[in-house]
Amino acid sequence: MSPQNKAAAGRRASTAKTGDGANAKQLQLEGFTTEHPTHLTTNQGLQVPDNHNSLKAGVRGPTLLEDFILREKITHFDHERIPERAVHARGSAAHGYFQVYQSMSQYTCADFLQDPDAKTPVFVRFSTVAGSRGSADTVRDVRGFAVKFYTREGNYDLVGNNIPVFFIQDAMKFPDLIHAVKPEPHHEMPQAASAHDTFWDFASLMPESTHMLMWAMSDRAIPRSLRMMEGFGVHTFRFVNARGESHFVKFHWKPKLGVHGLVWDEAQKIAGKDPDFHRRDLWEAIEQGHLPEWELGVQLIAPDKAESLGFDLLDPTKLIPEEMVPVQRIGKLVLNRNPDNFFAETEQVAFHPGHVVPGIDFSNDPLLQGRLFSYTDTQISRLGGANFHELPINKAVCPFHNMQRDGMHRQTIARGQVAYEPNTLGSGTEFRVDGGSHGFQSFPEEIESPKVRRRSPSFDDHFTQARLFFNSQSMAEKEHIVAAFRFELSKLEVPAIRQRMVDNLAHVDEKLARRVAEPLGIGEPDAKAAAGYSGFREHRIELPIDESPALRMSDGSADGVVRTRKVAILVADGVDSASLKPIRDALEQVGVLCKVVGPKLGTVASASKRQIDVDMTFTNTASVLFDAVLVPAGAEGAAALAAQGDAVHFVLEAYKHCKAICVVGEGVQLLATLGVTPEGEAPAGVVVAETPVTNLGDATAATQIAHDFIAAIAKHRHWDRLNIDSVPA
Repeated sequence: MSPQNKAAAGRRASTAKTGDGANAKQLQLEGFTTEHPTHLTTNQGLQVPDNHNSLKAGVRGPTLLEDFILREKITHFDHERIPERAVHARGSAAHGYFQVYQSMSQYTCADFLQDPDAKTPVFVRFSTVAGSRGSADTVRDVRGFAVKFYTREGNYDLVGNNIPVFFIQDAMKFPDLIHAVKPEPHHEMPQAASAHDTFWDFASLMPESTHMLMWAMSDRAIPRSLRMMEGFGVHTFRFVNARGESHFVKFHWKPKLGVHGLVWDEAQKIAGKDPDFHRRDLWEAIEQGHLPEWELGVQLIAPDKAESLGFDLLDPTKLIPEEMVPVQRIGKLVLNRNPDNFFAETEQVAFHPGHVVPGIDFSNDPLLQGRLFSYTDTQISRLGGANFHELPINKAVCPFHNMQRDGMHRQTIARGQVAYEPNTLGSGTEFRVDGGSHGFQSFPEEIESPKVRRRSPSFDDHFTQARLFFNSQSMAEKEHIVAAFRFELSKLEVPAIRQRMVDNLAHVDEKLARRVAEPLGIGEPDAKAAAGYSGFREHRIELPIDESPALRMSDGSADGVVRTRKVAILVADGVDSASLKPIRDALEQVGVLCKVVGPKLGTVASASKRQIDVDMTFTNTASVLFDAVLVPAGAEGAAALAAQGDAVHFVLEAYKHCKAICVVGEGVQLLATLGVTPEGEAPAGVVVAETPVTNLGDATAATQIAHDFIAAIAKHRHWDRLNIDSVPA
């Protein structure tokens, strides 16, 4: 068995010891998991005599059609790729479990939300929406956050995003939205980007997209890590309890590591330095035992209270401010195992918002209603037929049985004479399913309306919640939204589209619209012109709040958690290892991941001639791949780094991106171009320390330096840092 297979087997064995339902899916998948045998065979089990040469008529003659081994191998290769998803094509996934904190029987009869001791296995897939499978992770985009619960009552899929609202109100417009944001069809550009004419042409003509645009232009669209972003069910669903009583419900996933983002310059550079940045981060965290964790939160609304919110719960472009309806945290999600095979699991997993269990039901949200059709249709196209539910990653852990038969890729061998219902030939007695109290029960909502093809007037307010979102942001986050709109609209070739968009923004915030318009070579925003566009609605709702602190990311620091944050330690020959060691030890004790970056791989010699291992070099890594930078003391080492342009750029770039920086003793030389000195007041988030005394075993000073540095890292970014625009990085 290979080392990789041994490691995988070890992980499976260790998790199997828990002996609870969380392992049910893993144990089921074991029956489909294979190891490499000692010899090669065809798919029919025939041993392959030669895997290097096709069958020919003579050593230099033509290849023979009868070479079935060649044909099987080539045919399989030709069909190794299934059509990628039209949206959410680029994804990363992991196994784990969900555990409810206490029974939710008051609100829902869903079995997996009843027993606090039960662990329900899950498979979670994160994704970007617009790009292809080969696009970069850190593009500005909405992220998918899809969770498949393998419950004892069947599979339940909570298929959401990292943003709680969406661009459109009705599924009829979904193909248009995606066609607009995808690469333009005449030249297939740009990839995984909304900064082009067709997207903004569409968005500027659809005022209902304004709220979502505010989110998409915020730092929410460029998360620091998949492990550090929220998830939302987007739509309004129903909880139904055993007595048939219903509550509307909105789903939230709250990350235990806090909610953090990248800055735009950083996100662009990471796309070139490591396009797999998010995928690698998730994989490595799980492999190293730093298990990602979220809490499931719900907002519950009694049906008779829904109208009092002032907006329509069925409108997917609206959210419920947490200050109006608090989020109750009801359980935890833990990801503890990476997939064994990307294609078989991450690529073939099939989610569907229509996969529900008793106790969870739909609302009449018109976007959700369209998704209930679309996802089945999509999976049939991608996965080759109606039997996609039999693929191992999609198969329910509970028994399933129906009268469906045959079709492409059927894996179940159904015994017996009958494939219909009712019947008496199956068991000798009548078998009839004719309604009853068992199984899934749709909530008996009264519906008495004429058939129409119109939008509800209660969906007509397109700007109030967009204004609430903008008002709720910190000053730095507002600046980032302005910059994002400017960047995106500056890429357009048609000035009229830019003008139309800023005219719409004038109904969100006049100052925002003016600032966005300033560098775009267009006229002043004209709110009256926007009011004359087709699709504009005058309707406005009144919210009881002007701001919602829960909507800003700067408050998502997770109470100072720094676990799994990455720190680059810059070294060269002559570094002071005596002061470095206690600082590094203190960082690693709180879960910070330290990497030593030097001019070359191998080792560097400290001032005391000790050898320090180098993990990375300035040519194969960059500051954008780290959360913070530490420059240790040591006159010779600091001088060597200060003379190396890549090292100076490394520190200045981290400074420009408002990251925490710690410079000890002579290490301050790397910030000399910014005027930072040991005597002066350090900029926000920069720890400037004298070389601590450690030669007598006293690590007190070093520990204090580490403590101050950890506190700076915990703030994620230091937006109050001055004059960052003048930094040459």
